[in-house]
Amino acid sequence: MATATIEQAYVSAKERYAALGVNTDEAMKQLRKIAVSIHCWQGDDVAGFERAGELSGGIMATGNYPGRAHTPDELRADAGKALSLLPGKHRFRLHAIYLQSGGRKVDRDQVAPEHFQRWMDWAAELGIGLDFNSTFFSHPKAADGFTLSHRDEGIRKFWVAHGIACRKIGAAFGRRQGTPCVTNVWIPDGAKDLTIDRKGPREILVKSLDEMFAPAIDPKYHLDSIEGKLFGIGSESYVIGSHEFYLGYAVAKKKLLTLDAGHFHPTETIADKLSAVLCFVDEILLHVSRGVRWDSDHVVILNDDLKAIGEELVRGGYLSRTHIGLDFFDASINRVAAWVIGTRATIKSLLLALLEPTAKLRQFELSGDYTSRLAMLEEIKTLPFGAVWDYYCQTEGVPVGPAWIDEVKRYEKDVLSKR
Repeated sequence: MATATIEQAYVSAKERYAALGVNTDEAMKQLRKIAVSIHCWQGDDVAGFERAGELSGGIMATGNYPGRAHTPDELRADAGKALSLLPGKHRFRLHAIYLQSGGRKVDRDQVAPEHFQRWMDWAAELGIGLDFNSTFFSHPKAADGFTLSHRDEGIRKFWVAHGIACRKIGAAFGRRQGTPCVTNVWIPDGAKDLTIDRKGPREILVKSLDEMFAPAIDPKYHLDSIEGKLFGIGSESYVIGSHEFYLGYAVAKKKLLTLDAGHFHPTETIADKLSAVLCFVDEILLHVSRGVRWDSDHVVILNDDLKAIGEELVRGGYLSRTHIGLDFFDASINRVAAWVIGTRATIKSLLLALLEPTAKLRQFELSGDYTSRLAMLEEIKTLPFGAVWDYYCQTEGVPVGPAWIDEVKRYEKDVLSKR
């Protein structure tokens, strides 16, 4: 699309939005400050570089599209290509199993910052921040479905040590990059069928979390977040780390709470939960995903659920208290394209929300004019958002419209097809 055409369309769109009290230039200025934390595991189907064996803990990637990354260098190259097609400056999120140990066997309780040195160097070269995740699955000591809540004291202590090690890695990231690394904790612990003692494992989990979080780390470098779930494969009847459990723990212990879009009932949306939990916790971590009938981690698209999340973050003034990350993995399509589709959709949802005439809508609501509120919500659906988005991409130096698809296809032909 010609530059002049994009600019002309933007000038017209700017006038349309201005008539409703919206400054499009200011909206884009705010958008540039928002970093989405892009997840490494889309690039290699959650395999990692530990070579520990098959996925477990209810984790499952489906599909066999060619070109999966098999080495850290390949994954970094793929991620770099995806980042080059996204407007704005973003972050990258690693799991503990993505360590580089020079071929040496390093068990989970022994992972250390040195095993992620190349990742830190890469991030510094790109000028981006890193976030982190402990890996409590796909390991012999998690084979029975229990980790931090395990009744075997030796196994429980092993996983506590892993969590402590991961926090040290996150802190090293934060010191190197100058921004806090958010380290997320999710465990697969639970039971497939009817459970008699639901209390005991949760008491053990509290004990483990307390031990894991005991070493103090400056929040300038590192933030802890904890993630609940409704159910999982193999934990259909009982999830020890449920939403209610972690909400209570986060409030009591002043930790970040992670809300994953796929970790609730299919009829629930996490948008409404934002204002509820942010009354009681200082900050949250969002895992933006798309569940289809279950926590299936489909590639994020610009659907109503995603738009609702963006709207709530902007309307509530929560952007400064929210860390936005992606969490999906689809091995049935080009993996680099999946990153770009999902991240661009997330950025679009935020721009849409920033372009909303929220002040006018709030005025209608406070005055009790619900007719005008509903009418305006319908009218703004056809405002020329696309013209603003295209202009934003152009000013950020990334492909406009579907042009990025050609870039990915060239990369697939030149790089991915030769693996």
